[in-house]
Order: sequence, then structure tokens, then C-alpha cells
Amino acid sequence: PAPRGPDGKPDLTGVWNGTVSVPPFDPANAQPWVIDLARQRQHDYYRARPSYQCLPSGPEADRFGGWKRLLQTPTALAILNDDLTYRVIFMDGRELETNPAPSWMGYSVGRWDGDTLIVDSAGFNDKTWLSQRGLPHSEALRVRERYRRVDVGHLQVEVTFTDPATYAKPWGFTANMALAADTDLLESVCERSSVH
Repeated sequence: PAPRGPDGKPDLTGVWNGTVSVPPFDPANAQPWVIDLARQRQHDYYRARPSYQCLPSGPEADRFGGWKRLLQTPTALAILNDDLTYRVIFMDGRELETNPAPSWMGYSVGRWDGDTLIVDSAGFNDKTWLSQRGLPHSEALRVRERYRRVDVGHLQVEVTFTDPATYAKPWGFTANMALAADTDLLESVCERSSVH
């Protein structure tokens, strides 16, 4: 079974690794300009992708895979990524701000629903992508994540993107992660040169 913290909730602390998720996408769900922009980014070989520019990836779907360390306390959950970016999810009972200042990683609050951690995020700038295929979003983007530690070695994350300014209805995917108990994160430092 999943280990539990002093509060009786599942403990998500650990180093986790998962496969990169390529979310299913229905072009009929997107505003016409979304398809045009994604196509333009494809024609440009995705050169403007934030991670290719040594910028944070924000809520991009493939960030839910890869290596990360979760540090859980009663009042906050920190997610540390191998590219030296991080997120703090406030778990102290506060509400999601209605109009947080836009940032690369957004503003997140979490709460428990039984053994599932529900995280709501807002306040993303519109410089990040939702997928490696170049799908954009607006600053109205809201992200909901549902973290469930299935057992000691497995973590399931269901992600839903909601952005009425860009997509007609919410859409998302599920990422499966495995505990990497006998290893540690190595930093991955982006070095951008004019050659690339």
C-alpha cells in the first residue's frame, strides 16, 4: 500500500519518473487560430518551444513525465524538476486566487478528496505551450490535476486543461509515474547557443 504521512493522507514524497504523455487532441475542439498557430510552429520545427529557448515549460503536457522530486509537508507540496524549475502547491486551505499575476509555472492550491490530491492552478502567462506539438493557451487557462498514489511504487496524475478562450471544452490526459527509490535527480542545465 501507499505510505501515509502523519495526517493519514498518502505521502507523495519521493523521486518519480514517468513517460512523456502526448495527450489526445481533437482539432474540432480548438479555435481556428489555434490550429493555424500550431501548424506554423510545426513548419518552424518547433524552434519557439520554451524549453528550446531555455525558458520554463509551464503546464506543457510532457512536463508531467520525466524526472521530478516531490516534497510533501502538511501545508505545501513542492515539485522540483530536473531542469531546475519548481512549483509550490499551497495546501494550507487557501482558495485559488481569482486573478494571480501571470507567471511561467502558475499559481497552485491543493486539497485532499479522500486519498486523491486535487490541485487547481491558474495564473499562467501565455508564453508556454500545452503540448510539444505547439498547442497554445491564453492567460485564462485553468489546470486541474488529480494525484493518486496507487501503491508504494506508482503515482497516477490525471490532468485537465480548461481554457474557454482557446478550446471549446476541457481536455486532458493521464500520466503514470514510477517511484525511483534508489536514485537521485541530476540537474539538466539548458545551454543555448546561436548555432542551434
